[in-house]
Amino acid sequence: MRVTPTVLLRSAAAALLFCAFLRTAATTQAPPKRWYKGNLHTHTLNSDGDSSPEAVAAWYKDHGYHFLVLSDHNKLTDPAPLNASPAESEKFLLLPGEEVTSSFEKRPAHVNGYGVNELVKPEVGENMASTLQKNVDAIRAARGLPSVNHPNFRWAMTSADLLAVKNLSLFEIYNGHPQVHNRGGGGAESLDTMWDTLLTSGRRIYGIAVDDAHVFKRTGKDVSAPGRGWVHVRCPKLASADIFAALEAGDFYSSTGVVLEDVHSSAKELRVTIAQTGDNRYSTDFLGAGGVLLSVQHGLTAAYIYKGDEQYVRAVVHSSNGDDAWTQPVFRR
Repeated sequence: MRVTPTVLLRSAAAALLFCAFLRTAATTQAPPKRWYKGNLHTHTLNSDGDSSPEAVAAWYKDHGYHFLVLSDHNKLTDPAPLNASPAESEKFLLLPGEEVTSSFEKRPAHVNGYGVNELVKPEVGENMASTLQKNVDAIRAARGLPSVNHPNFRWAMTSADLLAVKNLSLFEIYNGHPQVHNRGGGGAESLDTMWDTLLTSGRRIYGIAVDDAHVFKRTGKDVSAPGRGWVHVRCPKLASADIFAALEAGDFYSSTGVVLEDVHSSAKELRVTIAQTGDNRYSTDFLGAGGVLLSVQHGLTAAYIYKGDEQYVRAVVHSSNGDDAWTQPVFRR
């Protein structure tokens, strides 16, 4: 074949186009994700906390958190004046939120609204379920992400109440307030049991751990102090849209102290990798429909290989010091 100048020019042009395609493909690939630690439920002087928004934000920033929601009762605090400069945008971020605080027959019906664009006024329905539904709907209308708070606070809710609420993807399976009865008792469901009841009934709902901190000026088991429960969200950058999208999609885990290096689900298995802290030892429970214990494993790596008949699988990691971490359920059908 005779190589002419025209052929060479065409070859060079094709090569340039191919290189441009490769550069475009590289730049359009999804950016890598990382873990961001955050608290989704905290109070300030704007409602019933004991410290200013500035002081509360400083506490979380100083203790290694990446983001925080100031969720005062029926009060929407504008986070913009308190946020760091753009140069520190990947270090700490305050997000808008409100604890929409209602009740039914003196039983609290509290629903956090994450990312709402306006103050949401609490509403009351004809029963607990409809009261929750009205406030969930109001939060959605304000472009927010709703989460039902502390179901066992004053023994306010049951899993039957929560089952009747639509368009809800989050609820608290751990709350650090000393009066919320996370473990249930006296015939009342624990929050973990509520979660499995919801999941087994076909609801796709994710569990968050929070502080519900009110008290920053003293410590003790009898006060709602900070640093007791949080989430680690996996997303490409520290931005409100990315964080809220990951929460709604269940791309996060919840913790009271256990740190997970990775949570990975494939077509074959759910695998958890745990970060060693001190000389603690770890056990991982894999749970399925009805809260049935599928497997217990020990060590820093645990994996459950799917058998094929699971409705969902979730993991709870227990540390020897009493801390826990909850992965979100992997739905198999």
